[in-house]
Amino acid sequence: MSRPRVLITGGAGFLGSHLCERFLAEDYEVFCMDNLITGDLANTEHLVGDPRFHFLHQDVTEYIHVPGKLDVVMHFASPASPIDYLELPIQTLKVGSLGTHKALGLAHAKGARFLLASTSECYGDPLVHPQREDYWGNVNPVGPRGVYDEAKRFAEAMTMGYHRYHNVETRIVRIFNTYGPRMRMNDGRALPAFMGQALRGEPLTVFGDGSQTRSFCYVDDLVEGIWRLLQSDEALPVNIGNPHEMTILEFAQNVLELTGSKSEIVFKDLPVDDPKIRQPDIGKAKALLDWEPKIPLETGLERTLAYFRTKVQPEG
Repeated sequence: MSRPRVLITGGAGFLGSHLCERFLAEDYEVFCMDNLITGDLANTEHLVGDPRFHFLHQDVTEYIHVPGKLDVVMHFASPASPIDYLELPIQTLKVGSLGTHKALGLAHAKGARFLLASTSECYGDPLVHPQREDYWGNVNPVGPRGVYDEAKRFAEAMTMGYHRYHNVETRIVRIFNTYGPRMRMNDGRALPAFMGQALRGEPLTVFGDGSQTRSFCYVDDLVEGIWRLLQSDEALPVNIGNPHEMTILEFAQNVLELTGSKSEIVFKDLPVDDPKIRQPDIGKAKALLDWEPKIPLETGLERTLAYFRTKVQPEG
């Protein structure tokens, strides 16, 4: 009997590459598609010798072709960090709209199950705390972050459209702040920025007064949640993240303590529409998937730091 086959768009990215590993561990044949705008072949080079792994250098907004059957389509292609989607606004909108349309069309044609990587950014700068899946969000569609927020909100609507009108088996994961090895050092997110600055002996940049909150989930926990959601029968969005909430200033202090860095903390103006609070309500994931994060922040940070130490040379 032939093994199941999965297409992972954005498969050479941070999350996509970890998903490639998980599906190979589950004995899938994996098609990793990426146009490498923000992905990196180095993230998957350790998989290249596996005959079950195939890399496809394609832009999901222009063209998707995978010969033969497909059992699963995972749509993870998108710029996902503030620096990326602010520098690539049109590409971000296109991959959320055209890319989602093409990925869903392929899943429909192949009779495959489809899973969309959505985001907590669908909640915008939330007025409800913590954020539950039935909250519709507080998003500025014409602000600088709108290109990402609205791309993901449109992608969710498109996914539900294919589910309701074409009977495609669809799943939607709303991903909260995730960290771990293979994050890009210069992608603008707090953890790689703080770790890079601490390891180089530079001041850590905190935006605003640092009182805004985030909830950080280690990548292995996230991948397990996504895997369980894929196996479930839930078509509506499910939050996957760590409900342990902390301020950005506390997080910066944690990084300084972990690295032993003597760097100072400097404060800069808060970006436009930057969310003040971010914490997932994971009651639905617990009830439906029997999932909750297992890896403590300290353990996850140590694993991530070991990766970043290989990427950073201290000044001097």
